[in-house]
This record gives sequence, C-alpha cells and structure tokens, in this order.
Amino acid sequence: MPTQFLAPVVEPEEEDLEQSLRPRKLTEFVGQERIKEQLSIALDATKGRDEALDHVLLVGPPGLGKTSLAYIVREELGVGIRCVAGPALERKGDMAAILTGLERHDVLFVDEIHRLNRAIEEILYPALEDFRLDIIVGQGAAARTLTLDLPQFTLIGATTRTGLLTTPLRDRFGMTFRLDYYQPAELGTIVRRSARILDVEIAEDAADEIARRSRGTPRIANRILKRVRDVAQVKHDGAITNDVAREALALLEVDGNGLERIDRELLGMILWKFSGGPVGLSTLAVALGEEPDTIEDVYEPYLLQLGFLQRTPRGRIVTELGREHVGAAGDGSKLF
Repeated sequence: MPTQFLAPVVEPEEEDLEQSLRPRKLTEFVGQERIKEQLSIALDATKGRDEALDHVLLVGPPGLGKTSLAYIVREELGVGIRCVAGPALERKGDMAAILTGLERHDVLFVDEIHRLNRAIEEILYPALEDFRLDIIVGQGAAARTLTLDLPQFTLIGATTRTGLLTTPLRDRFGMTFRLDYYQPAELGTIVRRSARILDVEIAEDAADEIARRSRGTPRIANRILKRVRDVAQVKHDGAITNDVAREALALLEVDGNGLERIDRELLGMILWKFSGGPVGLSTLAVALGEEPDTIEDVYEPYLLQLGFLQRTPRGRIVTELGREHVGAAGDGSKLF
C-alpha cells in the first residue's frame, strides 16, 4: 500500500526519513545546480500564488536523487505526499482510490512512471489537466459517466527511460528535469555529510577516494560509505582513513573507475566470448544471467559515460578504452 505523510503532523515514517541520508531541504541537496535554481523559483512562485505546483517529470539513471527531490518538494510546500511504484498500479480502481484520497496541493509521486499501463494513464489525463476523475458506471447502453472533482495536486513522475513514456502523458508535465551524474567533488561533499549523519569519523582523502569510485551516483556513494564503515568498525578503530577506505573498496571489488565485478564481467563477456561485439542485448542478458532491463538501466549508462561501451544498431561493442580497462590488447585477446 502507498504511504501517506500529512503535514504538519510528524508521523513515525517521517522520523525515519529525518534519520536517513536523504536531504530534506533544497539547500541541503548537493549538485544539480541548474535544476535546483529552476525548482526553487517554481516553488517560491507557487507558494506566493497559493497554487499547486505544476506537474514535474524527473529523468535520470537510478540513484541520482529523483525520490529525494520529490520529498524535498513536499517538505518545501508543507503538504502531504502519496508514493507508489508504476508497476504496482494494476487496476483503475487503485489509481482512483489514490486520487480521491489526495488533499489540496498534495504531491503524488509515481516511481517508474514509464511502466504504468495504458488504462491507468487514461484515468490520469483528465486528472492532470482538469483535476477531475471520470468513472464509468454500468455497462453497454446503460453505461454513464460519473465525474468527480479532485483537489489541485502535483504529480511527480520519476523515470529512467523517457522513451517509454507515451507522448500524451509526457506532454502533461509542465516541468521536465534531467538529472546528470555527479562530479567527484560533489560526491565528496555528500560522503562527508552522510558520515556526519552516521556519526563516523572520516578523513578528507578517504571521502574523496570513496567519491571517486562511486560512479557519479550519490546512492552508490552512501552504500559504499556504509560498507567502509563496517570494515573500519570490525577490523580497525572505527575511523575511516584512506588506507581503510582502500582496503574496504578492494574487499568490495570496486576498482579505480568505480566498476564492480559485474561491470567488468559484462565488458569481459563481450570482449572475450563475442570478440568485442557487436552482441545483442538479449544475448548478452542470457550470457550474464541478468534481465535486459537491468543491463540497460543499471550497468550500461555508466559504462557508456566512461566510453567503455558503445551501442550500435547491431548490438553492444567494447571500445578501445574498455579494452584497456579490462586489460586486453587491441585485437581483443587477453593480456596476462
């Protein structure tokens, strides 16, 4: 069931969110400066007019802060929020129940909105444009349409793949923000902030080392920080030095570019089993034992950004940079 937070009452879930590593204010959100500037202006204008914020579409790979921004909007506006994953909405009645339960100016956050089925989308169209819900009562010739007025609300949709959104749904968002990968300096700031929240001592160079290997993604930086903290606690005195960070990163099999074992396996699979490519996505997924969507949404974006992988009409190809990284010669043979 979706969770609802109603401001200003402090719910237990809110207290958990307070203790989490997510920023709660726009000023606490590190990076994405242009998005923050545009969103800040929109929020101030909305509060000044006492209106619901225009619908927002957040685009980008996993872990860049789409959910955090949704909660920040809710916090900045002082309204309630309903959260649901797109695939969880299977019946029209599910969406109708959520929409009728919204209060004035509330935020409805739909993660993986590109995976909504078409029947749910059809309910959303009048809800997003005219704040009304059309319900068909009866069947056949006796069918009639019952229209319910909805309070003004804000839909925040998060997606990793805008190409799968239908044009009618995409056009109903007043603001679209594309989140980019973070710079190491920004991730270093995030790591230090998270370390303070976790009450763990961390050296400056250790925070920079974690940031450098975090694939430009805050979620990964925080995940690595927690595992490094475990190593520091169990095998050392609890403080994270650069040597402790390097030891933990070696244990986690995270290399200097932030690639994990599965990333290197993906490159190696293409290079050594398929002669460097091209190889189709479905073939690659079967060879790795992974879902095609996981490869496309989780592993490939960072490899593409690094220039280690190339997508072509015929399939995936490992680039020269990718060959060098996995220790292969230009002809695709291993270097021992």
